[in-house]
Amino acid sequence: MRGWMRGWMRGLGALGLGVLLALLPAPAPAETYTAMLSVRRALGSEARLLRRLRAYLREESARLRRLARFYEKVQALHQDPKASVDNPLLAFSLIKRLHSDWPNVIYSDEATENIQALHAGFKEVEQELPGAEDLDGAARALMRLQDVYALSVKGMANGVFQRAGAARPPLYSPGRRVSLSADDCFHVGKVAYDTGDYYHSIAWLEEAVGLFRLSYGNWNPEDRSSLEDALDHLAFSYFMAGNISHALSLSREFLHYDPSNQRVVRNVAKYEKLLEMGTAVSTGPLRRPNGTHLQSRDAYEELCQRPAGQPSPEHLPHLGCSYETNGSPYLLLQPAKKEMVWIRPYVALYHDFISDAEAETIKGLAGPWLQRSVVASGEKQQKAEYRISKSAWLKDTADPVVRALEQRIAAVTGLDLRPPYAEYLQVVNYGLGGHYEPHFDHATSRKSPLYRMKSGNRIATVMIYLSAVEAGGSTAFIYANFSVPVVKWQISGSTSTGRSFGGRAAPTRETEPPWVQGCGTRGWQSHPGAACPQGCSKRREGRGWQRRGVLSGAVALAQPRPNLVKIKSKDTKAECGGNTAVWYPRGQ
Repeated sequence: MRGWMRGWMRGLGALGLGVLLALLPAPAPAETYTAMLSVRRALGSEARLLRRLRAYLREESARLRRLARFYEKVQALHQDPKASVDNPLLAFSLIKRLHSDWPNVIYSDEATENIQALHAGFKEVEQELPGAEDLDGAARALMRLQDVYALSVKGMANGVFQRAGAARPPLYSPGRRVSLSADDCFHVGKVAYDTGDYYHSIAWLEEAVGLFRLSYGNWNPEDRSSLEDALDHLAFSYFMAGNISHALSLSREFLHYDPSNQRVVRNVAKYEKLLEMGTAVSTGPLRRPNGTHLQSRDAYEELCQRPAGQPSPEHLPHLGCSYETNGSPYLLLQPAKKEMVWIRPYVALYHDFISDAEAETIKGLAGPWLQRSVVASGEKQQKAEYRISKSAWLKDTADPVVRALEQRIAAVTGLDLRPPYAEYLQVVNYGLGGHYEPHFDHATSRKSPLYRMKSGNRIATVMIYLSAVEAGGSTAFIYANFSVPVVKWQISGSTSTGRSFGGRAAPTRETEPPWVQGCGTRGWQSHPGAACPQGCSKRREGRGWQRRGVLSGAVALAQPRPNLVKIKSKDTKAECGGNTAVWYPRGQ
């Protein structure tokens, strides 16, 4: 910010905007937005509220019908010229109505009882409802999808995930298009505004202002904001971005609707004075903030936007499919279905690795134990904005399905999954716009708790996608410059040293971008690298880390394409989908 702006902001409190939205109270952050399983549970809470509202409307409709009958009866007497109060019966009914009937109608407790029943029904589910953190997290998820996939805010508001400034087909078109309201767009913009992110606040508040203008005068009972609110926040956003003339124009429009607002009157005077003084106006594009300080952000987002799984021409002659037993008696009668997808680094998919029933069992076992995923921070673990998911750990004693899956992975990889050589199965469910920015699965610092364990550092990862996605959600390998799409029921794998799978390779970083469709999460898996943001899918992670002698694991659940499994190395990373497996030995 320019020096004059910083100095003026210190002296001018009038331009500061307070919190205008009153959010529903929440006893504790539920972190609903961090896992699609939690989002689906929230849908059940809303279904209960709908039933309560339906009952309220039914009772209120019956009450209003009774009021209408009373009105029509009395109105008919007033309009009938033959209904004279000279008639003793009519005179009596008039006196009774005024003394008794009208007070009973006016002071009836029926309406109060109906609304109290509605309030009681809300209280029953209030503890289950998302909190303010969830609402803000969901708003940030939309901004994340906007950034990673270069989406148009106007398109998102219209229910379509369309690339900004491009005449290309939409990235994703939901079967049922759901448009955002002006109030919806205002809240997304305000979340950015409250954090000083004017790059995003301007785009979303512009959309809110446009929608409010179109519907001005029509009030929705669920809305908490108005055109005036959107104009106020947008004007200040433009001022903070250095565009004083546009801030002045929007503030003047605000005063057209609310001329008595003295704070905005003072803002207009200050804007006019600054322009008279010849204060420079910034007309350049705003720079998008990098909240997680990701140095490889451009490469990460380019890989997320690129169609995944497109081999280069020089790789084509070496790619193919085969049945593999890996010298294991376990695979003699039913060899693994191997598909080569990349040569350097070595990447292979193993199709039909697990069944639908096995995947559902794993999801069911892990669901009750899901907790917000954490990342290593020195010797501690903490939540992070660059990893949005929930995870749980399953021992092989949890269910025969888990034990059988571990045996299958051991047969395909040739690795020993018995303790202490491998970690437990980690199941991960990604959230709204769930992702995992570029990272290594293995420890890169001697301060990591992994170095205090006798088993040593992780050397390999195996991932299984237990669900699919409609769009996005591929695994991007930053250093190797390629990405692998989500394939349901497939496994993928890689090693840190490459020795277990042959060869060595330079380290790569894997990324899990956000998925675009909102009906699910990335799935379940464990890996080194990054995951592009997801939109519609679930993902849980499966057994995957191998230390020097130790394999750590997780199964990934998303809505991946059917049949894929991957094994990734700390040097070459990838992700898996469904019944297929992906293999990433280092150095090949």
